[in-house]
This record gives sequence, C-alpha cells and structure tokens, in this order.
Amino acid sequence: MFTYAFGMNPVVRFLPVDQSIQVPAGTTLLEAARQAGLPLASSCSGEGVCGRCGMRIVNQDPSLAPETESERRVKARNRVDDGLRLACRTGISANITVTTSYW
Repeated sequence: MFTYAFGMNPVVRFLPVDQSIQVPAGTTLLEAARQAGLPLASSCSGEGVCGRCGMRIVNQDPSLAPETESERRVKARNRVDDGLRLACRTGISANITVTTSYW
C-alpha cells in the first residue's frame, strides 16, 4: 500500500499508469480519473446506469463504502465483473489505488 499523502485529502493512485491525484473527500472515482486526464468509459454521463466505468480496487482503506444494492443491480444488468466497482458511484474517503483493463 502506498502511504504517502499530499495533505488531508485522499490520494487516488491509478495503475498501471502510476499517476496519482489528490481529491476532496467524497469525490467519485470517475471524477478523479477525469481530473487526472485519464480516459474512463461512461456513456450515461456518470448517472450510474450504463455500467461502463467499472474499476478494480487494488488497494483500499477499510472505510470505503460497500456496494449499494443499486450498484449491484446495474452491474448485473450490464454484465459487469463482480470484482469491479462503478467509478461513478464510488466515493473516495481515504487513499486508494485503482486500475482498469485499458490503461
């Protein structure tokens, strides 16, 4: 786990590009990826409908909120791997490392 932080706000580390960005707590993974200039699929504009923004959580703080029932339904309907989280629905509360299959 990476242990550095740039301050009180959480740091998101994106692999395998090995890019990090500090964001305010509550920022979604989708917003963080966009702020970092990294492409992330999302045809529903972050409304939690399309399931295209699936990201694998590589390393997380235990305080990361668990999936909601709504997130599970969207993933099931769109055949999203159970091991992925929807970036548009996953708020960041602590340092986290994530990846996708296309970076």
